[in-house]
Amino acid sequence: MTNPAWRTEQRHTILELWKEAVAASPDTVFLHFLDDDEKYTYAEFDELSNRLAQGLLSSGVAPRDRIATLLDSHADSVALLIAASKVNAIYVPVNTANKGEFLRNPLANSGARVLVSEAKYLERVEAIREGLPDLQTIYVRGESGAMAMACESFTDLYSENSADTDIRLEPGDIAGIIYTGGTTGPSKGCILSQNYIANQALRTREMCDPRPGEVNWTCLPLFHLNAIVVTLLYSVVSGTTAAITPRFSLSGFWADIEKSGAAVASVLGSMIPLIANMPDSEEMLRCKGQLRMARGAPFPGELQDVWRDRFGAEIVGAHVYGLTESSFISMLSYDEAADAPPGSSGKLNHRDFEVMIVSDDFQEVPTGQTGEIVVRPKRPNVMFEGYWGRSQETLDVFGGMWLHTGDIGKFDENEFFYFVDRKKDYLRRRGENISSYEMETTFALHPDVNEVAVHAVPSALTEDDIKVTVVKEAGSPLTEYELATWAIDNVPYYAVPRYIEFRAQLPKNPVGRILKHQLRDEGCTGSTWDLEQSDITYKKG
Repeated sequence: MTNPAWRTEQRHTILELWKEAVAASPDTVFLHFLDDDEKYTYAEFDELSNRLAQGLLSSGVAPRDRIATLLDSHADSVALLIAASKVNAIYVPVNTANKGEFLRNPLANSGARVLVSEAKYLERVEAIREGLPDLQTIYVRGESGAMAMACESFTDLYSENSADTDIRLEPGDIAGIIYTGGTTGPSKGCILSQNYIANQALRTREMCDPRPGEVNWTCLPLFHLNAIVVTLLYSVVSGTTAAITPRFSLSGFWADIEKSGAAVASVLGSMIPLIANMPDSEEMLRCKGQLRMARGAPFPGELQDVWRDRFGAEIVGAHVYGLTESSFISMLSYDEAADAPPGSSGKLNHRDFEVMIVSDDFQEVPTGQTGEIVVRPKRPNVMFEGYWGRSQETLDVFGGMWLHTGDIGKFDENEFFYFVDRKKDYLRRRGENISSYEMETTFALHPDVNEVAVHAVPSALTEDDIKVTVVKEAGSPLTEYELATWAIDNVPYYAVPRYIEFRAQLPKNPVGRILKHQLRDEGCTGSTWDLEQSDITYKKG
């Protein structure tokens, strides 16, 4: 007996979509790196990724081997993404800002056998090398200099053989492991199938309605699933061009848009109000009406109006809700997006998911009321396959056979979905999910810190700012300024806290658990120190 609720829509692999694009548009530019004006057609990049795939096979990489990366945005990082699928290996992109425990956890948990790293990040790897027993080979891109650990040249990994590997993939094969910020433990690696990632690219195409010859711009790093799916693989399934700049520059944004000819731009977080409120420039005025879509979140209604009126964008905002474990839960087609109410995140993606809004006792709430968003798939391989190496955590996130997102949302009477707030105790800053657990573990290593709580406070730039509340060791002369400069050396740039407060004690419940909700509600008290009011500067990127 068949189950009418279980859909059998065709499933795909990344490699299948790539081969279709190469066959249909071999001479179309696939990649345009704006910083050095480097371009590759689909045919040229197919040959390049074949050479890398053949090199991986010759080096002994086997199906399901994990290939971790610490790479910036360039052709090699994209070639490795495509080549990993060509050899049926598992791609594990790691945030290049990570260091210490933030870096050791994904490399160790994934059991990566191979790491490909920029030379400039090798010191961080060397510092944790003893904690990576599964790591066999480190390929370095660039000059490594004098290092105690053995490394091989990434350039030598490219083979002279540019033939297809002819390896066949299944939609359920694992394509990648993406690490997402943890709240009650270390960051967890979401296992994503070939079809999961391919399906996201195809759904993005529905939302963007691509036009022939169009260019899609991003400055988001290529270790982000957003850049991989919404720019790179969306370009693949639409036969268009991905224009990539390695980092966000407010002063250079419109010059990039003009140079690339981009009609679709991916923006995120604080970029959205900064661009909306920047002074006029000649490039901005020449580009008015060029951007058909500005995709990103959060995108409040008043900022959507600015982007439409001032820049001539047709569709503004993401009109989508999802998380690494399950995406896209809600979405809108291109034709529907123009009529979306401000603040909404599309409508239920009913082809892929069932969704309920539930109370704390797991009862479905009426339309218009808020509750936790829970979701389950309607067809195979459209949701993550679990957390790599963490079976208990995988079980814990499911209750009643539904994935509990930890987010609060609601549906209105017209079936539009609204994300309301985060129920989980995680942080989001500068487009990054940040593990409060890893932050607290790191700050607890400071010899003058007795207790610490890391939590979010609202930011004027639409995402979170981070506050660290500390109980110092008795008699410690530690200052907020000193702790902030220590943090710059010990956490990724995006996780450096803006606010620090010293207290005699932290609020706790009767069993000794820190009451973070109370700290969040109290926000910035009169004794809170603000990094942005100090003379401290640090490199952000």
